[in-house]
Amino acid sequence: MKKAIVSVINDLVTDQRVNKTCNTLVDLGFDVCLVGRKKRDSLSLQQRNYRMHRMKLLFEKGPFFYTEYNIRLFLYLLFHRANLLFSNDLDTLLPNYLIHKLKRVPIVFDSHEYFTETPELVDRKIVQGVWKKIESWIFPQLRDVITVNQSIAKLFKEKYGIDVHVVRNIPPTFKTISTKTKKQLSLPEDKPMILLQGAGINIQRGAEELVEAMQYVESAHLVIIGGGDVIEFLKSMARDMNLSSKVTFLPKLPFEELRQYTAHAEIGFTLDKDTNINYRFSLPNKLFDYIQSDVPVLASPLVEITQIIDKYQVGETIESHEPKLLAAKIERMLSNQDQLQQYKLNCKQAAKVLNWENEQENLIEVLRKYV
Repeated sequence: MKKAIVSVINDLVTDQRVNKTCNTLVDLGFDVCLVGRKKRDSLSLQQRNYRMHRMKLLFEKGPFFYTEYNIRLFLYLLFHRANLLFSNDLDTLLPNYLIHKLKRVPIVFDSHEYFTETPELVDRKIVQGVWKKIESWIFPQLRDVITVNQSIAKLFKEKYGIDVHVVRNIPPTFKTISTKTKKQLSLPEDKPMILLQGAGINIQRGAEELVEAMQYVESAHLVIIGGGDVIEFLKSMARDMNLSSKVTFLPKLPFEELRQYTAHAEIGFTLDKDTNINYRFSLPNKLFDYIQSDVPVLASPLVEITQIIDKYQVGETIESHEPKLLAAKIERMLSNQDQLQQYKLNCKQAAKVLNWENEQENLIEVLRKYV
C-alpha cells in the first residue's frame, strides 16, 4: 500500500479541510499519516480511519515556534517512508519541498489562504519578506498546487504563471443525527440563537463589532464557538459591556459536537473585513457549514462569499460593520420569519450541490496520477 504523509501546522482536532483530504486519500487506497502539533490546550484526538502524529514543541508561537516546527517536520519526513507528500499551507512547505528534492517523493501543495497577505503578516515586513522568499523560490517549481477558490487561484496564476486547482472547503453532507436540545447544550431557551463559529476568530474578522452590536440586540442570544487571537479580548469586551447574559463563549469543538450547536442557530455570521488581500478573497468553511445546517447567513460583501449568497439565496450581506447598523440588520432579519424560512429552504437545496461528495472530485482529479 502506498503511503502518504499529510502535514499541517495546526492542531489536528478541528481542521476540517485536512480531515477531508486525509479521508479522500484513504478512499484512494493510501496508508495516510497526518502530522501536526499538540498544544497545551489541545483537545483529545478521536479515532479516525488514518494515523495521526502530533509533535509537542517547546515554543507555541513566534519565530522560534516556526523554526522548531519546520526542523522537526523535516526530520520526521526524512526518517519516514512516503510515496506522496501533501503539504498544507506555506508554513509546512519548506521541509516538504526539501524532502521532495532529497528523496524524489512527489509533492502536492494545498494553500488554504493567500498566506503572505494575512493581517498577521502585512504589518511585519521582515517576517512577511521571509515567507515571500520561501514562496517565490518554491512555488514556481511545484507541479500540483491546490487552493480554496478561483480568486486566489487567479492571483497565483498572475504571480507565478502556473495553473492552480480549486478545491473549495466544503463539508460532507451532514448526516441525520439526533440533535441535542438547547437545554442539553446549556443554551438559553427563551431567545433565538445567533452564531459565530471558527477556528481562526482573529483580528479584522468582524467579531469585535458583533459583540459590541449585542448592546443593541434584544431579541437574540449570541454564541461564539472557536479559537483565535481576539477571543480573550472579546470576553473582556462582553464583561465590560455587561453582556454576559447576551453572549456565550465556547471553545473549539470537534466537528460532530460543533454541529449540535450550529443546528440551533437562526443566523450564522461570517464577517471578515476587506482590509487585506487574504480576507478580500476569503471563502471560509463556516459559510458552507451554515448552509449544510440550514442556517441563514449574514456576511460581509466579499467577492467569493457574495457569489455564493447571491447564487443560492441563502442569506444577506451587511452594509456596514458599524455596531448599531449591524444590530439593526440582525433585528430586521430575525423579525422577518417568512424570509428566514425561505433562506432555510434555500440552504437545504444548496446543500445538495455544495457538499464534499461533489467537491472532492476536484481533489481526486489531482491525486489520481499518484495512485
